[in-house]
Amino acid sequence: MRNVLFGLLGFLVLLSCEDKASDKVEVDAIFYNGNIYTVDSGFSKAEAFAVKDGKFVAVGLTDSIQANYSAKTMTDLAGKTVLPGLIDAHCHFYRFGESLQNADLVGTQSYDEIIDRLAAFQKEKPSDFVFGRGWDQNDWENKAFPTKAKLDSLFPDIPVALQRIDGHALLVNQKALDLAKIDNTTITEGGEVIQEGGEVTGVLIDNAMDLVYNVMPKLSREQSIQALKDAQDYCFDYGLTTVNDAGLDRNTILLIDSLQKAGTLEMRMYAMISNTAADVDYFIENGILKTEKLNVRSVKVYGDGALGSRGAALRAPYSDRHNHYGAMVTPVDSIYSLAKKLAKTDFQMNTHAIGDSANTVILNAYAEALKDESDRRWKVEHAQVISPDDFDYFDDNILPSVQPTHATSDMYWAKERLGERRMKGAYAYKKLLNEAGVIALGTDFPVERVNPFYTFYAAVARKDLMQFPEGGFQKKDALTREETLRGMTIWAAYSNFEENEKGSIEAGKFADFIVMDQDIMTIDEDAIPNLSVNQTWLGGKQVK
Repeated sequence: MRNVLFGLLGFLVLLSCEDKASDKVEVDAIFYNGNIYTVDSGFSKAEAFAVKDGKFVAVGLTDSIQANYSAKTMTDLAGKTVLPGLIDAHCHFYRFGESLQNADLVGTQSYDEIIDRLAAFQKEKPSDFVFGRGWDQNDWENKAFPTKAKLDSLFPDIPVALQRIDGHALLVNQKALDLAKIDNTTITEGGEVIQEGGEVTGVLIDNAMDLVYNVMPKLSREQSIQALKDAQDYCFDYGLTTVNDAGLDRNTILLIDSLQKAGTLEMRMYAMISNTAADVDYFIENGILKTEKLNVRSVKVYGDGALGSRGAALRAPYSDRHNHYGAMVTPVDSIYSLAKKLAKTDFQMNTHAIGDSANTVILNAYAEALKDESDRRWKVEHAQVISPDDFDYFDDNILPSVQPTHATSDMYWAKERLGERRMKGAYAYKKLLNEAGVIALGTDFPVERVNPFYTFYAAVARKDLMQFPEGGFQKKDALTREETLRGMTIWAAYSNFEENEKGSIEAGKFADFIVMDQDIMTIDEDAIPNLSVNQTWLGGKQVK
């Protein structure tokens, strides 16, 4: 009789356990025992979350998640730090992929080093048209623009085009000039063919570069696909799960869409349409293109050139080049007319503006076009040098999208270009945040490095990778760690109208997150650039 009672008691206990188990919600995966920064509105922390169908379904304490959810896949995070998937709010993803197929000139310390790299590259990958990118004369002992003489000597019969690090200057040899029909009589609006003593030096600025680009061989479809896949692999390694590509033509956008739908390309992308009449009109006519991985709802416009090549449009002459003001790349009347045109649609206008004159033009054009609108989130890309009175333009209609490593890359020579007075409104990220309430952070890669932890460090410490300067460059313009993480996640998502689907670890959003060994919010400041990502997850799927 006693055996029967024990058996009945055991049955009842088992039945009770089964009932409790059946009360749990079945999900695909549970991650627990983590140091999770949710980046929600309260910047709260959590220990665990449950994932189903590629989305977070619950976030909270380990005991609570495990009591209410069950999954075949249980992952013990063992105290590791988890962040939302990082978003690069301004980069050139496709162009970076292309650059991986070309000569890498980043970090060259002299013109002679460029020549050495080109000779080695051409030997390894012979080409009928040599293209490279990444040189910066500001890093050389002789900071003057180079000339084509050495290229003509090394490559007398093959066209060569070498893009400056900022993408706003091109050094070409005589063969490329001949192919593009450029000589000392060539004039381009919004650009410059630099001459010395009436002779073309080989350096082309801004719109003048297009004359060479138009005669360069185009990548095949297979090469374009490879470029996108190479860029994706690189970005996943650094924890990027969404990238904002600042300027793509229609064919590339449609290629990306087809590859994503086929499962060949996983990266989520916010694609800005290059400002050509045909492409802009095509998307306006067909409306916003939005899928889970692609968002096409903005136009990328170039206001002016870059400060490093003295193409940025300034209100007063350059301090190191008298009577030179830089130039607007897009005519002012065209900017105003495009702003009015886009204001009548649901598309954003995202405009590159470096110099204080360019920023004044863009901000005025935005304000006029949006005077009867609200929550349009048009962006000023870079917002690099702002006049004191112009900061007031930033609000929920007009957002700053900046790249913190520009400040620490430019700090060695920016004051020479701008002078003391204008530097007060340059790289002023804290002031921009205070005015707009949000700030979107990116890298502008391949102008800068892909590594988002360099971005984080530059924003917080205002130092370069040599930990210079000791007290930080214009430290009053630094962001806090919380502001920086928000700028690389939820605020970047907000700037894309995507804050309800990504940018934080919250129920209902895509399960995009990264796992790290160290805590970016508490680690020693100067150790931030050395951080690495252990795992990258996109839509609940591990991609790194």
